[in-house]
Amino acid sequence: MDKKRLNIAESIQRLTNILESRLKAEGFTEYFDKELEDLLLTIALMPHLKPDYFTRIIQKYMPQGGDFVEFGGVKGKNHRGILPTGETAQYILGGIDYNLRLKVANMLQDEAYLVKEGILYLETVPEGEPMMSGKLVMAQDYVDFYLTGKRSKPKFSSNFPAREIFTEMDWEDLVLSKDVLEQIQELQIWLNHHTKLFNDWGLARKLKPGYRTLFHGPSGTGKTLTATLLGKHTGKPVFRVDLSTVVSKYIGETEKNLERLFTKARNRDWILFFDEADAIFGKRTGVKDAHDRFANQEVSYLLQRVEDFDGLVILSSNFKSNIDDAFLRRFNSIIKFPFPTREERKSIAQKGFPVEVKFEENLDIPEIISGYELSGGNIMNVVQFSCLQAIEGGDDVVLQDMVLKGIRREIEKEGKMFHNKSVG
Repeated sequence: MDKKRLNIAESIQRLTNILESRLKAEGFTEYFDKELEDLLLTIALMPHLKPDYFTRIIQKYMPQGGDFVEFGGVKGKNHRGILPTGETAQYILGGIDYNLRLKVANMLQDEAYLVKEGILYLETVPEGEPMMSGKLVMAQDYVDFYLTGKRSKPKFSSNFPAREIFTEMDWEDLVLSKDVLEQIQELQIWLNHHTKLFNDWGLARKLKPGYRTLFHGPSGTGKTLTATLLGKHTGKPVFRVDLSTVVSKYIGETEKNLERLFTKARNRDWILFFDEADAIFGKRTGVKDAHDRFANQEVSYLLQRVEDFDGLVILSSNFKSNIDDAFLRRFNSIIKFPFPTREERKSIAQKGFPVEVKFEENLDIPEIISGYELSGGNIMNVVQFSCLQAIEGGDDVVLQDMVLKGIRREIEKEGKMFHNKSVG
């Protein structure tokens, strides 16, 4: 979105004049819509700027104290001043003018601009209590923006169920076939040039925003690493969505969680990585009860949000067949991450071991590892286990027994039988 500008000094002075007039029971002025919006933002921002702002002004006009019910406001756990609620905004901006109070309430509905853009929201209140008694909260990235001019990245929370992921590895550490690497290169090209394609060349009028791709293949074959490398080499943050936080057993809650996620991510040029996407992008069920109907509605809603998102969405799944066909039809690309071949397994092991390590004399340790059907993730676990054993041994030498023990652990971890191929 276009970042909203706010003249904080002017807005605070205007807010102070309005609040003092209200407390003195003086007549009131009309607002322009933009001014009302700015004042609402300023009310939400004040606890971050002047912790005693509301308390000080109220005490000035009500030195004896008392229960000021119509002002609203709540106490925080750490903050010692008054935290504004929707009722606070209604009192300051509307007083007893019901049309103005209703206008303020409408500005805090889910479909209102400031809420839809993820700038402001009212905290949920206990069932049966007035919605406007909820705490008026400005999202932290917008607090940062209005105070410093820069929007910070949101931290993992119920309002943003995703974590930024990074990697110290590089493309040369990723062992994939030429065909797969070429498909990944197409994603990098889109990330580097989509702004020119859509804006300068005008294709935004003809193409859907964003890019959607599916990574599918067994665990440990490089799907997550590929996502982080795409972000690393294009300068774009990669956020892995925590589906355990998103998916709710309560009807309608999954949709709300997704709404918050996509609202935060809109126009930020981020990569959203849905790991184990089957949990939410899976095939729709037959409708047997209300939960099935709402679950299918949530899939339809998600489909629309994914299509509308202007960044790169990566869905990751072990099995392509688990993903709903409606999503598959809308993907720009589908990339299979196959189980590594023997040659690729040897290459992963060779690249995995640090140069400082020594191998048992006359043994090709990477070749031994390549003889077992292990994914890249499995192989790196074997490398780590063997290296730690070598360090513990005191001479930094990786022995065959160490490697075989590490391989056995990985194979048995997946419920399979280990057969020592170096014997017989």
